[in-house]
Amino acid sequence: MADEPLVLGIETSCDETGVGIVRGTTLLADAVASSVDEHARFGGVVPEVASRAHLEAMVPTIERALKDAGVTAKDLDGIAVTAGPGLAGALLVGVSAAKAYAYALGKPLYGVNHLASHICVDQLEHGALPEPTMALLVSGGHSSLLLSTDITTDVRPLGATIDDAAARPSTRSPAC
Repeated sequence: MADEPLVLGIETSCDETGVGIVRGTTLLADAVASSVDEHARFGGVVPEVASRAHLEAMVPTIERALKDAGVTAKDLDGIAVTAGPGLAGALLVGVSAAKAYAYALGKPLYGVNHLASHICVDQLEHGALPEPTMALLVSGGHSSLLLSTDITTDVRPLGATIDDAAARPSTRSPAC
């Protein structure tokens, strides 16, 4: 297992700063800093508030994940980061931090498609996915139907919603 790559992953697509450390396919540590309480008074996620929360949480969340995994930043073989889709400012914070760590450590940097990563996680539990794979992602107020012939290079959106229509019954009349 020691010969498998040790990777730090950073996720900042919305309102939570997520950091994970994996060796191969084994999750060694995960740390999350949520800004949900900061958004509550607005009734939803405010992009600027999310970006500022990521700035404040980034270094402490990475340090916590490294400590929990029992490794140091110098032990890492690579840095992965959500490159999109997501809130532009929030993604910018995560990508900037990942670039800084990768540069400072002399390690490769990998941009990750947020939607594809949701599909990939299933492989940890159930093994390789059939190709092509169709996936329905339902998260918060968004849902996406995706088709992938190759999870690393070809993930195509077939359709999506941007509201919470799937999460609650419609109050509209059938004619609307």
